[in-house]
Amino acid sequence: MKAVLPAMARAMLGGRLHDLDVSWFASTEEAFAAAPEAEIGWLDMFDKVKMAEAIALAEKLNWLTSIYAGLDGFPLDRLAERDVTLTNGKGINAIPVAEYAVMGMLAAAKRTDRIVRAHDKREWLGDAPGKLELYGSKALILGYGAIGQRIAQMLSGFEVEVTAVRRAPAGEPNVIGPDDWRPRLGEFDWVILAAPATDETERMLGAAEFKAMKDSAWLVNIARGSLVDQAALRSALSWGTIAGAFLDTVDPEPLPPDDPLWTAPNALITMHLSGRAQTRMFERAVALFLDNLARYRAGKPLRNVVDLKLGY
Repeated sequence: MKAVLPAMARAMLGGRLHDLDVSWFASTEEAFAAAPEAEIGWLDMFDKVKMAEAIALAEKLNWLTSIYAGLDGFPLDRLAERDVTLTNGKGINAIPVAEYAVMGMLAAAKRTDRIVRAHDKREWLGDAPGKLELYGSKALILGYGAIGQRIAQMLSGFEVEVTAVRRAPAGEPNVIGPDDWRPRLGEFDWVILAAPATDETERMLGAAEFKAMKDSAWLVNIARGSLVDQAALRSALSWGTIAGAFLDTVDPEPLPPDDPLWTAPNALITMHLSGRAQTRMFERAVALFLDNLARYRAGKPLRNVVDLKLGY
């Protein structure tokens, strides 16, 4: 059984793979050379174009695994044509990303950005620049997977009233379907994006949605920048249609230095750092890979199998 795996995982996986024939790669060239013989592939790269090229070369691939939860950059159509099983990293970074979302809400509520700027200028503030409380507020979470559920769990400690949106509600309290959230936008103090980037979610928040929100509401995006119409968001911030936006993700990334969003009123941008603000990602990824490897060998269903048509 031939596998091509990242050299970064070697120290954690060494001695735990038994009879697996492994090629370890530390460069794109090594990945390209080994990929054609792989039955099992873990071909993650920062360069998504090169990664797609490596996957294209892996014509014997049966199972492709990834540390990434978002699958933009993966050749899903080609994988479907080859009947490859793809498993992703859903849940691996749920804790740090959810913590980042709550941090963003607290930063917005207390305006810690203004406090930090005053600190840098050695200016003693005579009053608190932010006076909102999370307690008793209402939040809408768009996307109720591992991250969305973790955010809801954390917000329960602040006694935030949470309503969540998922594709197929199963009767859970305060969980609604994808056709039910827009008429209710005016109810919420926080609109939190935690949905995957798909054709269905592209620009799901635009001018109409911002107009429907409270003018005191904040947008929190820890999903993907493509979920938001950024031109409409800039207008909403400039005109005070909404109170502000905490944006861990934008489109494109990196955001160009001259993009007006940098200077938009009440926009807090954190450079897509939520998933990097952790130390245990690879530890969790390795544990998931080993569990799935045991399942694969035993012919049992794998965890985190992606629906290649839906893209998540």
